Amino acid sequence: MLSIYLGDMPEAIYHPPTYFDNTYEDEWLTNPLSVKMIADVDKSTVIGTHLIESSVLGPISPKELSGSVKTLILMAFDENGRVFNASVCGDSCSKWILQIAENKDLTINLLHIMDFGRGNFEAKIVNTGQLVHNMQEFLDVAVEYV
Repeated sequence: MLSIYLGDMPEAIYHPPTYFDNTYEDEWLTNPLSVKMIADVDKSTVIGTHLIESSVLGPISPKELSGSVKTLILMAFDENGRVFNASVCGDSCSKWILQIAENKDLTINLLHIMDFGRGNFEAKIVNTGQLVHNMQEFLDVAVEYV
């Protein structure tokens, strides 16, 4: 289930890309989920654990992936219950955040109103304990905090 803390959260990791650079594990990059996220968000192809072919930059290392993809990978594979600032991600990441939360309990921190699309979803707003099921319900709560 997805849980969202809106606004300043001191215990959240505010710059997940730096955290990723210092903690990622090679096998995270070749996991099918990561391969799909990297292809979708960064328009890049995972060649191996240390090589990614970027459509813009050419051959790159995992440390040169976008902050958005690094944050998604951390959300999917970090098993220490850390909360990551999802505001480093663009709205193109929202579908991946929802997918990750289908398979594990995931808490994120948002400092902006992320667009989760027109479909139904379920998220718990940590600030209030309220469950939201679509963007309108999310907006009704989020405007109070961000």
